[in-house]
Amino acid sequence: MKTLDDMDDVTVHKSMTSRTYERLRNAIITARFRPGQKLRIDSLKEEFDASLGAVREALARLTSEGLVAAEPQRGFSVSLISRQDLIDLTEARIAVELTCLESSIANGDLAWEGRVLSVAHQLSKLSHAVANPGSPEADTWHRYHERFHDEITSACTNSWWLKLRKQLFVQSERYRRLSGPFAEYDRDIDAEHRAITAAVLARDSVRAKRLLADHLRATTEILLASKMPFSGGAATVQSAKPAGG
Repeated sequence: MKTLDDMDDVTVHKSMTSRTYERLRNAIITARFRPGQKLRIDSLKEEFDASLGAVREALARLTSEGLVAAEPQRGFSVSLISRQDLIDLTEARIAVELTCLESSIANGDLAWEGRVLSVAHQLSKLSHAVANPGSPEADTWHRYHERFHDEITSACTNSWWLKLRKQLFVQSERYRRLSGPFAEYDRDIDAEHRAITAAVLARDSVRAKRLLADHLRATTEILLASKMPFSGGAATVQSAKPAGG
């Protein structure tokens, strides 16, 4: 029979594991840990002030999500990226996002409309921040950007579609963050988000899905032309626009 002390130990371990997972996941998504970089358990234990077990569990979870690669005798490393993976990821994400969006538009209530309008407004107010990557405002923009894409699909009634959507968004976010500093550009990300919002609130599913698909594909085209560390050859830089999908 477990004692109260045993139960407290379990709670502390779960909390530490969750915290370690979130911090390591964020470090990978925000490109602080680069593709192919070795993830040494002892170093992570010290950096995140975590137990050996918490680090191992966090790495196992991130491996199952595809953000970390594990090889026998070689340990853990940040998963590599490739052009084909980005293309495949984008097409999969579009299929899932549009399915969730259609369901969300069909089932969202007035409260959902209010949440979409609120986060879209806040995201728009931060649109200038994308030109200053690494700044506190840019970090805030990224958080609201994620909330925007979460919210417009949040009324989808199929929980499994939503779980898949979230997983694909995280993978896409890592590619976006790896694209490097934003240079001069002619893409109006704010206008794209506002157009999507208008179509969603008008319950125009056909237009909303088309705008969202165009939005995501435009981001991928920019990323493919960036200086990202793709495996299997360097990217050829054709343009430099902020990746906003």
